[in-house]
Amino acid sequence: MNKYIFGVDIGGTTVKMGLFDMNGNVLDKWEIPTVTANDGERILPDIADSIKAKMASEDIALDEVAGVGLGAPGPVDAEGVIYKTANLGWDTVFSIPDAMRKFIDLPVVAGNDANVAALGEMWQGGGKGYKDMVMVTLGTGVGGGIIANGRMITGATGAGGEIGHIHVEDNETDECGCHNIGCLEQYASATGVVRLARKRLEKDDTPSVMRDGVLSAKLVFDSVKFGDKVAIEVAEQFGQYLGKGLAAIAGVVNPQAFVVGGGVSKAGEVLFEYIKPYYMQYAFRGCRDAEFVLATLGNDAGIYGAAKLVLDSVK
Repeated sequence: MNKYIFGVDIGGTTVKMGLFDMNGNVLDKWEIPTVTANDGERILPDIADSIKAKMASEDIALDEVAGVGLGAPGPVDAEGVIYKTANLGWDTVFSIPDAMRKFIDLPVVAGNDANVAALGEMWQGGGKGYKDMVMVTLGTGVGGGIIANGRMITGATGAGGEIGHIHVEDNETDECGCHNIGCLEQYASATGVVRLARKRLEKDDTPSVMRDGVLSAKLVFDSVKFGDKVAIEVAEQFGQYLGKGLAAIAGVVNPQAFVVGGGVSKAGEVLFEYIKPYYMQYAFRGCRDAEFVLATLGNDAGIYGAAKLVLDSVK
C-alpha cells in the first residue's frame, strides 16, 4: 500500500529533499550537497543513498513508497530525458529515471526544475485552484513553468516554459546569458532590474535614494515604495518589458493566472501595479482576465512539484 512519496529538487549547490504522504503533506525536509565534480557522477547515487537512509531511519518499506520525483535544472522532456545541464556537470543526454533506477529500486519520474516548481505552486501554493497557469520566477534570471489543464508543458526537448528568453527588445546590444540579445531576462530578473537602474542613474544627476545604497532589485522596489521618482521610472520599464512578455505568453496558452515567485517577488503586490497595466495594454482581449498572484511555497516549490509528479504518474 503506497503511503509515501519522495520529492527531490536538484540545485547547483544543494539538493533539497522532502518526504510526503499521499495527501501532499510534507513530513520531513532536508538537504544534501550537490557534488558536481567528475561530471556530476555522484549526484544521483547520493540522492539514492539519502533516500535509503531516510527510509531506514523512519522504518519505511520499499512497497510503501509510491515513487521518487526529481526536478533538475535543464531541459527535461516528458519521459524524463535530460538534454545536458552545465550547472550539474552533466554533458550527455540521458534518461534520469533509467539512471536513477540503477541506485534505488523505486519508480522514478523527472522534470525540469522550473516546470516542477510551477506544478508545486499549482498543487499546494499560490496557484492552488487553477488548472491553467504560468509560473514566473524572478530571480538571478527569469524562469518559468507553464501548466495547461493541470499538466506541465515540457515541449519536444524539455525547453517548454523558457519564458526568460522571449525576445522583447530589438535595440539591445548586450548579450543575454543564453547568447541571444534582447531577452526578457535582461530586464525583468533581479540582475536585469539592477541593470535598468544603473543605466537610469548614469543618464543624469536626478536625486534618488538609490544613489546612497548598494544597488539591488530590493533597493529599487523599496525606493519605489518611498516614492522615489527615478526608482518609479525603473519600475515602469521593468513592468513594460514583463507585461509585454506575459501578454505574448497569454496569447499562446491563455492562463487563468500568473503566479509570480523568486527573490524579486518579495517586493510584494507593488510589482503588479507596474506589470498589469502593460499586460492589459498588450494582451489579446480574450486573455485579459488572467489574475496575478504571488507564489507562496518559496524554495519548497520544487520538492512539492516533484512529489506531485509521482502522484500524477500513479493515477
